[in-house]
Amino acid sequence: MTPEMPDVKRARDGRPVHHWRRDAVELAALFTAVAVADAVANLIGHGPDGPALLLVSALVLLATAGFHTWWSRRHGHAPPADDTGARPLAEEQQAGPSGAEGASALWRMRTTVRDEPGSLAALCSALAGHRVDILSLQTHPLAEGTVDEFLLRAPEDLAASEITRAVARAGGADTWIERADAHDLVDAPTRVLGLATRTALDSAELPLGLRQLLGRCTIRSLPAPEAELPQEGVLEDTVMRLRAPEGGVITVERPYLPFTPTEFARARALVELDARLGPRIPRGEDVLKPADGSDITVRRADADDLDAAKAMHARCSARTLGLRYHGPVGDADRYLGHLLSPRFGRTLAVQTASGKIVGLGHLLWDGDETEVALLVEDAWQRRGIGRELLGRLVTMAAEAGCAHVYAVTQSANTGMVAAMRGLGLPLDYRIEEGTLVVTARLDATPVASRLPYERARER
Repeated sequence: MTPEMPDVKRARDGRPVHHWRRDAVELAALFTAVAVADAVANLIGHGPDGPALLLVSALVLLATAGFHTWWSRRHGHAPPADDTGARPLAEEQQAGPSGAEGASALWRMRTTVRDEPGSLAALCSALAGHRVDILSLQTHPLAEGTVDEFLLRAPEDLAASEITRAVARAGGADTWIERADAHDLVDAPTRVLGLATRTALDSAELPLGLRQLLGRCTIRSLPAPEAELPQEGVLEDTVMRLRAPEGGVITVERPYLPFTPTEFARARALVELDARLGPRIPRGEDVLKPADGSDITVRRADADDLDAAKAMHARCSARTLGLRYHGPVGDADRYLGHLLSPRFGRTLAVQTASGKIVGLGHLLWDGDETEVALLVEDAWQRRGIGRELLGRLVTMAAEAGCAHVYAVTQSANTGMVAAMRGLGLPLDYRIEEGTLVVTARLDATPVASRLPYERARER
């Protein structure tokens, strides 16, 4: 580095530097140029060969300019005409070993750093050294340090272990990392506002909102007495407990990563929003017309439909109830209060024009999994109602971001097994304690409704 570099940098930073030696040189050059110009003017103006000297000077200048241009091109001072293989840094970060653009992977990473100046900068420098691009960053202050949550784009061939080792060398501790997808590119405030909007429209969205807000976790509603829990809830490392709006306790557990106070505050705010708005479900109805000309309606159901659901139970045979509830028929009514609560999932009801409920479909939030269940009154079976309900429930699950749904049934329940097969989705079968569990993966296009009825209108 030459001695002038600091001066240049300071001048570019907006602080010009002046030295008396430079000023003296510039004045001397100025006086010399004036003296030479005066001598040339006197020679041309008073000499007999003035015009000839002026022409010769012009020719010399043209020759000098031409020689300079030729010399520059010959010795490589001009820009190269061909591609040299150089790439901007952003393009290199997106290219893999083969040089193809887009060969990168998204990662979600969380690590704890010391609350000291420069600690985050050291971490960012370590990531940049491995060509890792930081797309977003959230900070969660703690008493002992700061938890930083990153969304990263890294080269495809860069292993997660290499990233965590680089972070550890830069001072990061308790690092956790997993693959991310395009949905994680939405910034945190936008995602939180979207979850709040969905929760405000539907009580059944609260468990899903908490799951999407906090990542991979298990959410359960327990009938614990409220007196055992403070009004503001409790945060205990990897478990948080919050007062449920309808009474009891909502328990959220994430065994692989402790919750931060910021996450606890966000979850508490979402639960408080749900409590202030009270029970609510969308009231839209989809009216279908069977071949016999009578209308049937598919709509959301809740606790207000408890009496009508019990009346349907009374019209069902013992075999139908046994296939649905896998237990004593007398206990069937006891499950309805849980099934119709929006807190535990979504319920669809099929209703006739006279107001009778003849079918129920349940989408249940079971911890971190999702269960589907169907019940159709005997007189209305084999008309495609079960497939209609199942198709709608699976579409709801896919729209809610569920990776799969499962149905617990018996091998004798051929209607349920056929409905699951009719989804056209990849299925997995297993036997657990004498019951058949059929799991459908929702990585294919969600199933459209398959009921062979004309859709009359939506209201």
